[in-house]
Amino acid sequence: MNVELISIGDELLIGQTINTNAAWLGQTLTLFGARIIKTTTISDQEEAIISTLSAISKKIDCVIITGGLGPTNDDITKHTLSAHYGLPLIMHQETLRHIENYFGKRNRPMLESNRQQAMLPDGCVILPNKNGTAAGMWINDGNQIIISLPGVPYEMKSIVQEELLPLLSQRFKVSAHYHKTAHTQGIGESFLAEKIVDWEQALQSNGLHLSYLPSPGFVKLRINSFAGERDKEKIDGYFKELEGIIPEALYGYEQDTLVSVIAIKLLSKNLTIGTVESCTSGLLAHELCGIPGSSAYFKGALVTYSNELKKKLANVDEKTIVKNGAVSREVACSMAEEGRKILGVDICIATTGISGPSGGSDEKPVGFVWVAIATKDKTLERSFQFGDNRTRNQQMTVSSALNFLRFEVLTK
Repeated sequence: MNVELISIGDELLIGQTINTNAAWLGQTLTLFGARIIKTTTISDQEEAIISTLSAISKKIDCVIITGGLGPTNDDITKHTLSAHYGLPLIMHQETLRHIENYFGKRNRPMLESNRQQAMLPDGCVILPNKNGTAAGMWINDGNQIIISLPGVPYEMKSIVQEELLPLLSQRFKVSAHYHKTAHTQGIGESFLAEKIVDWEQALQSNGLHLSYLPSPGFVKLRINSFAGERDKEKIDGYFKELEGIIPEALYGYEQDTLVSVIAIKLLSKNLTIGTVESCTSGLLAHELCGIPGSSAYFKGALVTYSNELKKKLANVDEKTIVKNGAVSREVACSMAEEGRKILGVDICIATTGISGPSGGSDEKPVGFVWVAIATKDKTLERSFQFGDNRTRNQQMTVSSALNFLRFEVLTK
């Protein structure tokens, strides 16, 4: 089943509202077994709607439109579809009763504009909206199906799950799509692709498809199968192989986050942790204690942005700062070692660097960072070179420090 998604709304085009509907529909329908061929966002103008509908490929089996079904004057989707497909609007009594009950239960006045929402194209299949007043519509256009849904996310999702998917499963023979996603950190997309080229070729020759989904500091690797659950064991086997190829980068799957993975390891080992931060300004501590139950392992943080506070709060020797500079291996190690004692934790992570956009030098350019991790037995340190964007440098420092902790301290 080939599907095209059309999202209607000026607020989507100008960025005032993020188009989460298209993302959710893409995920939900793909898992259902459909193939999303195209996604389009258009304005709520009649000309835009008609030209988009007229350009739909004959290869598309189902078109799903979201938005433009409300009671206001700019909600023209229903009227445009009615005129385009030659289906006059008639009062749908069951929908009208639902709208009357909807307002009655809420003790709110029902306007004529609300009543007009029960005027629906004659001959279409009505998809009831239990959570709102705008019903969904199923229009048969030859071999194609045109579905129109409200743009309110929770209303749209309810109609899709309760009404639309059961009907589509009766109309099309689909096998549920299956995919699994692995999360990696600290290795760029091109370097990663080069490192796993043989592994990727092997899974492709076995009828599977690999997708790269990059974001700053991270790359998701998703293996897709249109054979459904039958390929689950095969996909799990390939990911097990991948763990041996890039153990320093691959940290989890699906809903895992770096912090959730680290939290499990800290709790299982009964370890506590704290941070001493300069360039990350407390962001590392915020990340570590951002999940429920974090008080069991996270004990506190020192934010020592200035040299004075590095000396006063973290007991870094002034001579160490003068000799090596605040952004140095020596200072980072001292921050971690002294911080571990001061905070009374098993592990302490320290960060010091040049976030930018100013303050860099030829020797230590903007984006240069030192991370140190101290335990009772050892201190590990690593330098990183990021870019020239301040916010991204801080975020990358946090994620790199966490993965450094996961792989070098908690996994070994």
